Amino acid sequence: MAPEVALPAPDVRRDLREQARLSKAQVARALGVSPSTLSAWETGRDPGGDVRKKYAYFLDGLTARLVAATEPEPAAEPDAGQPESAAPAEHPETPVAQADDDDVENLPVPEPCVLCGQPAAQRVAGFAQHLDPADCGQAPAVPAPAPQISKRARPAPRTPRDSDSEPSKPPTRRAFQPSSAPTDLIGKAVQAALAAHEGDVDAATAALIKKAIPDAMALLDETRKGARYDVIAHPWMPDVLKKQTSRGADQIWEARPKWTRRELPPGEHEVTALDINGAYLSALKTHLPIGQLEHSTGFDHDRRRAGVHLITPAHWDHDAELPNPLGQRDEPGPLWVTEPTLRLLQRLSGPKHGLCDPPEIHESYTSGATENLLEKFRIALKDARDTALAEQDDVTLEYVKAMYSKFVSTMGESNYNRELYRPDWMHLVRSQAFANLWMKALKAYEEGLTVVRAMGTDELHVIGDWRRVFPEGRGVTEVKVKDVYTAGSAPDDDVVTDTEDE
Repeated sequence: MAPEVALPAPDVRRDLREQARLSKAQVARALGVSPSTLSAWETGRDPGGDVRKKYAYFLDGLTARLVAATEPEPAAEPDAGQPESAAPAEHPETPVAQADDDDVENLPVPEPCVLCGQPAAQRVAGFAQHLDPADCGQAPAVPAPAPQISKRARPAPRTPRDSDSEPSKPPTRRAFQPSSAPTDLIGKAVQAALAAHEGDVDAATAALIKKAIPDAMALLDETRKGARYDVIAHPWMPDVLKKQTSRGADQIWEARPKWTRRELPPGEHEVTALDINGAYLSALKTHLPIGQLEHSTGFDHDRRRAGVHLITPAHWDHDAELPNPLGQRDEPGPLWVTEPTLRLLQRLSGPKHGLCDPPEIHESYTSGATENLLEKFRIALKDARDTALAEQDDVTLEYVKAMYSKFVSTMGESNYNRELYRPDWMHLVRSQAFANLWMKALKAYEEGLTVVRAMGTDELHVIGDWRRVFPEGRGVTEVKVKDVYTAGSAPDDDVVTDTEDE
């Protein structure tokens, strides 16, 4: 097996891109990856396979361009038949890649240049690029004084300015500025799909669902522009978050509810099965770790951080009326749970509810966290969903549903999403959806309804006037009726025995 092509250190990769005045989005587009993936490559993760070769070729090209930009232009020697006083002939610039004609392939359709991301009509050594630096859309400015850059070497630091000696000031928080809302990527994708399939709704919907994962990643990148935190797309993960076998699972317990009441009150009852709308969409608003998870031990829980925790849960004594917050678990003893599950148990053990004792924390893997990490992404999907419902646009509705459900389900070890590897996020979002359903069951119970069943993320069966407890509709804060059925036994009719004639 051939060794992988060498890459410079991550900080060198970033400096090369910045000195070439290229944005993450431009480079990512040229390499065929997302900006978040490129950000991971510039902070410690290494790509593999063909994209690694392409990335190495791109960095070599940037290094060559920066070297060419900083080297003084040699003086032209006078031609034998020309007087020395005559002006020297103008020298053409050094091409981006010196290649034999056999290495150059003319493209029938232009492809993004690996150096600038703009359309290029030729492919050199298997990579699209401009043959003339003048054609590159982002020619690097010549720094002063000129740094000496060798191949694979770190570029020289920028030239200090007089203002650098002054203490830095935080950026001004300006009032009444236009919001940085993402462009309507969802609407444009739907229009393009309908146009491509000549208005065939079923074909357009199928095509949109098929590309839901890359489109969701593109929307995520768009909503992360100007964000406060730089998300690490592929951080180091502890062994508890890695699958034990190729087809097995990791060690995280998500606490999925799968509960049915042991017995109903006497008599026959009308049971309503409620469907919780957009369960995963609502669960995107949860405390997510921003960076790499760090190990800690002990009972203390820092609510400014989030991750996974090894706990010993307290005994649950309310199975007759409410599901166990941990779901159905056969094995006793410690187990790894997510942040939403831990916070739910702590909440239920508090003075307001007092339903159980607090869990005992043994160790944790956590990072600084925020509830707003995916908030713009969530709002963009929610707004598109709300508009689709109002306009009875089933194409957009199914497309949006596929985007957020597939986004959540492929953040772990998935062959369908290579751009984002965050199994911790996947577990946290899913268990937040389970916790949300559990809290709806608790609300129903506290409002006097009889809770009959709680399943997964979106199914709650109750007896009683549920409309005074939950708003009805198709919005993400509402519920809709999934089924109505009768359960229980009617009391036997009174039997009157006439014994007077006996």
